[in-house]
Amino acid sequence: MTDVRSQGAARHRPQRRPARVLPAVPMLATAFLLLPVGAGVLGTLAPAFGVLPAAGVMQPGLGAFADLAAWPGLPDAVRLSLVAGGVSTLLSLAVVTAVLAAWSGTRTFAAVRALLSPLLSVPHAAAAFGLAFLIAPSGWILRALSPWATGFDRPPDWLIVQDPWGLTLIAGLVAKEVPFVMLMALAALGQADAGRAMTVARSLGYGRMTAWVKVVFPQVYRQIRLPVYVVLAFSMTVVDVAIVLGPNTPPSLAVQAVKWMGDPDLAMRLRAAAAAVLQLALVLGALAAWWLGERAVAALGRRWIAAGGRGRREVWARRAALGIAGLSAAAVLGGLAVLALWSVAGFWAFPDPWPSGLTMQNWTRHAMTLNATVAETAVIAAVSTLIALTLAIGCLEAEMRHGLRLGAAGLWLLYLPLLVPQVAFLPGLSTAMLLAGVQGGTAAVTAAHVLFVFPYVFLALGDPWRAWDRRYGTVASALGAGPDRVLWSVRLPMLLAPLLTAAAVGVSVSVGQYLPTLLIGGGRVQTLTTDAVALASGGDRRAIGVFALAQTAAALVPFALAIGLPRLIYARRGGMRHG
Repeated sequence: MTDVRSQGAARHRPQRRPARVLPAVPMLATAFLLLPVGAGVLGTLAPAFGVLPAAGVMQPGLGAFADLAAWPGLPDAVRLSLVAGGVSTLLSLAVVTAVLAAWSGTRTFAAVRALLSPLLSVPHAAAAFGLAFLIAPSGWILRALSPWATGFDRPPDWLIVQDPWGLTLIAGLVAKEVPFVMLMALAALGQADAGRAMTVARSLGYGRMTAWVKVVFPQVYRQIRLPVYVVLAFSMTVVDVAIVLGPNTPPSLAVQAVKWMGDPDLAMRLRAAAAAVLQLALVLGALAAWWLGERAVAALGRRWIAAGGRGRREVWARRAALGIAGLSAAAVLGGLAVLALWSVAGFWAFPDPWPSGLTMQNWTRHAMTLNATVAETAVIAAVSTLIALTLAIGCLEAEMRHGLRLGAAGLWLLYLPLLVPQVAFLPGLSTAMLLAGVQGGTAAVTAAHVLFVFPYVFLALGDPWRAWDRRYGTVASALGAGPDRVLWSVRLPMLLAPLLTAAAVGVSVSVGQYLPTLLIGGGRVQTLTTDAVALASGGDRRAIGVFALAQTAAALVPFALAIGLPRLIYARRGGMRHG
């Protein structure tokens, strides 16, 4: 009788249906990625061709491009953008390939992996300032070597930082892009059958590095092609790092375009739009050239593989790979140490290796401004990361429930805000927002940050989400839990560590955003990054040390919490850990 009643109750019990809102989340994310970039590019193209209704300019033509072509610094600015972007990307990829080929799977490589999170979390501007404080003529390296090794009792007249060839800019970009490319390569390596392929190649007599490059690298590069394209586009168009480390007579094309955008002269605004369009064309041309280079390298690689060289003598190559990677990490971490020292330095004369005294007056002098800036930065980073994390969870849950799959077109769309130069669409987006009645403020800047935070959050969370063992959900469903309860009560608690890591990545990306804050905020929104870069022209190393160190701390603390909180929460619940 009890069985009959329970069966009858089960028949009349309302069936749980999946939330109808989930299928709409991927469409919302698609619109959020596509519409701002498209509107921004159109808003930049129009003034470049003489149409700027907001200023009453309606004279279609090529006058802005003619004005740009007449600028004497154009050839050098274009050369700097192409060389800095191409060389830094090539070097970053080469360093990552060499390190993986030489040391992946070893104890030494475990130490390299442990450095990835702190290196990734350091904002680009802070890393640039740290490198400048290390290698400048009055930097710490020459202080440590003077006068006993160099004979200098005053800084030499050497043009190291902001050199006209952009060598320091390239070095700074490589130091920051190597950890990113390494992270992407490690994610790809987990999906390649590297162990078995290496075993077979080594059994045929191939050296470790030669075997890895011949049998593993093609599989890995196929999956990291888009991230490499992102590095190329970013390195060609970066503004904050170029302001700190790059030349300024003339600067890179992106930096010069931003300067013209802030000029009250209307003609400069039109020239800035033309420069932004040219920058977009340069990036597209560079991506096309890189794509052609991939084909050429693949053809040469097939001939190299067919030649059968074993490459057994690799001891020095392995040491060199580790040394270059260590130098790159030391440049970032050593720079942070020098920034910290300058932030508490009293009187520090050259060539003294240490300041004569340490003081907290530098921090107290900037405390009022710093507190307000930290609060603004924290609000923007927290809200933009929360929105991006919500979108990512909705997309991934819809993918799981409805059998969706992120294809090649979806990946290109995800990377779209990272591939299109910021200088090519943010000015147009700012104009479009003003025409729509949206004033540049904290809310507008936060929305702009989501555009760049979401791709990184989605990529950080995607693999752990898809790797989650669905049998836990099956058991929960068998006990009567609906899809929503499985999500909130089972999947999300078990994926706490990946969620916190993705959130830390999002906060780090938001903290480091310079151009979206500057252009969308109209100069009225101050964050740690904008304030630090603004101090670059003043030369106050103590103030720069304070703001750059605060910026780094704002990006590092979330990573520390992402590592520590799951260990604390799951101290007695080891079975709940996943990812």
